[in-house]
Amino acid sequence: MGPLELNQIIAIFFGLLVIYVMARLLYLPAKILLGLIGNTVVGGGLLVLFNVVGTYFGLGIGINVLTALLVGLLGIPGIFLLMILQRLSA
Repeated sequence: MGPLELNQIIAIFFGLLVIYVMARLLYLPAKILLGLIGNTVVGGGLLVLFNVVGTYFGLGIGINVLTALLVGLLGIPGIFLLMILQRLSA
């Protein structure tokens, strides 16, 4: 295998540049998606805890992806928001 020609060197650098740009473009959406998934899991855990404690006071919120995501994004105020919405719809 002989020495690399200028065209091959340019092609290698261009290929590396394309890989770098694609990785940068995909990093932020992947980070956001993983953050949303993590918040949803935490929100589901908070809802389970709330439902366990809430049974002693006659309170409960249904657990699904939307409510878990809402509580995951908003935290404790999300639980209060769901309680208010539940009372308004009843």
